[in-house]
Amino acid sequence: MSLPPEPPANTLLVSLTGRDRPGLTAQLFTALSAHDVEVLDVEQVTVRGRLVLAVLLNPAASFDEVAFRRSLVGLGDQLGVEVELSPGHGDHRRPPGRAHITALGFPLRPSAVAALTDTVAKAGANIDRIVRLASYPVTSIEFEVSGADPARLKTELAAVALAEGADVAVQPSGLLRRAKRLVVMDVDSTLVQGEVIEMLAARAGKLDQVASVTTRAMQGELDFAASLRERVRLLAGLSASAVAEVRAEVQLTPGARTLVRTLKRLDYKCAIVSGGFSQITDPLADELGIDYSAANTLEIADGVLTGGLVGPVLDRAGKAAALARFAAAEGIPLSQTVAVGDGANDLDMIAAAGLGVAFNAKPIVRSAADTAVNVPYLDAILYLLGISRDDIEAADAADGTPTPSPPVR
Repeated sequence: MSLPPEPPANTLLVSLTGRDRPGLTAQLFTALSAHDVEVLDVEQVTVRGRLVLAVLLNPAASFDEVAFRRSLVGLGDQLGVEVELSPGHGDHRRPPGRAHITALGFPLRPSAVAALTDTVAKAGANIDRIVRLASYPVTSIEFEVSGADPARLKTELAAVALAEGADVAVQPSGLLRRAKRLVVMDVDSTLVQGEVIEMLAARAGKLDQVASVTTRAMQGELDFAASLRERVRLLAGLSASAVAEVRAEVQLTPGARTLVRTLKRLDYKCAIVSGGFSQITDPLADELGIDYSAANTLEIADGVLTGGLVGPVLDRAGKAAALARFAAAEGIPLSQTVAVGDGANDLDMIAAAGLGVAFNAKPIVRSAADTAVNVPYLDAILYLLGISRDDIEAADAADGTPTPSPPVR
């Protein structure tokens, strides 16, 4: 295998700033083409109509710097922009230790950005690029950084984000971040709002008893399988029609349809795994076009719930096993999977996935996940994958899908 060539020792950086308009980039490169230089790197960003364009050049031995500077001055005068020339510090390659940092806020406060960027600087990292992924219904900013250990950044930034009331995700740059192909979601309090078993319990007149057990189970204080069987027994005698009524009343979490629709456009596989019931989750999967579904099944006889379940309980280990099963069926390694959940029952699958996301989760889950999202919009998961709100809306417009108006805050 051949080694990459050594970078040139002496390079030049041309920086152009000014009011953006069509043709500036072409005119700059046309001017550069009159000189004996090689293009090594180009970066351009436009912020609110202001263009910043930087070009790193490798001058040849015959390069005439005096004539070059004169032509840049003339170009700046002609275009009404500022053009500067400075040493390029030799190496045009990105330094190692590259990572993407995604910050979410509802709203995102300047103090949070200050604290996050200060932490990046103290870790010895450099911010190479900042872009906005979304301005509503949450604000999401992505930082591309280099020169620091992503694992260290993750630990230090998580503490800062918690103190500042923001969410932050740190992912190493590279192919794995772009290669996620399967997203597996919990259902109750993740894909849908609330807990289905409590909705059923309300119809059976057993809400208080069931809710108490649910809370303790989700916090990891009780064995899930035993707690589920205890709660289901309290539903004995409830009419099967009540299950259909609850299914009709279930409300998707805001952003759920946008999340699944966008992932499917990108040829992701989507799955749901639930400690709840297949009588609810299977119709949801059909409605949303979700590829895989796994859940428990309520036993029904003579039109009423018996208080039992059909088959083994899908518990914490079962959810992780389902994730692995779905990934294997698609030939997708676990490193290319995303798991999203909120309760202790989701911990194993969150740990097994390439990216584990705690969505408005219990403290035990937030501390174990790769990142936490604490805004009330499920499509915020897309920003962790580097997908911008503008791209989502452009795709919606292209196929005629109405994009909801931003909420009033």
